[in-house]
Amino acid sequence: MTAHMVTLPDVADLDVEDAKQVLRSAARKNRSRRSTHVREGLVDSWVRTALDFIGNAEVIAAYVSVKDEPPTHELCEAITAAGKKLLLPKLGPKLSREWGWYRGPDDLQVMAPGRPPEPGGECLTSKALDAVDVLLVPAILVGRHGQRIGQGGGWYDRILKQVRPDARIGAMIYPDEYVEAELPQDPMDVCVHYVILPDRWGSVS
Repeated sequence: MTAHMVTLPDVADLDVEDAKQVLRSAARKNRSRRSTHVREGLVDSWVRTALDFIGNAEVIAAYVSVKDEPPTHELCEAITAAGKKLLLPKLGPKLSREWGWYRGPDDLQVMAPGRPPEPGGECLTSKALDAVDVLLVPAILVGRHGQRIGQGGGWYDRILKQVRPDARIGAMIYPDEYVEAELPQDPMDVCVHYVILPDRWGSVS
């Protein structure tokens, strides 16, 4: 894989939200340089690594990747092919953020512009997370102590506070996005326990 190292700008003099935006911009620019060919070449490795991380867990929550994100379409199929149940984000009434059970790629549909494809069927509230053993979340940067910077909507920070304390939380990122820097965080932010890279996973320090 060709390395596209993230060069993070100095954000020490910025407030937390401005600092996050500057870091997101740098990380997104880095992601945009990674070719479709390279991303697709990581799919099989990422499926194997993520399934190893999931292990014997039976109920998983994950996400459907879009654009330059680590690819998850094949992973979603592999999770259910392994006999596990998979929850995916889903827009509910009045654009509430809810969940739905994955029922195969043909059931996924784009329900709102700019949104990832989502499952059909019943909308489930965050109460459904009570059953989740493993949660795979998107991120754009993760620090060595588990600080996570996402796309900026704040939804996953709320979700991470609602999962069971014993649920395993892993962020799927490219290797160069697991950084040594101390990433800016505010009281809403929740650290992740693990990072899931294409060829390996591990706990954060």
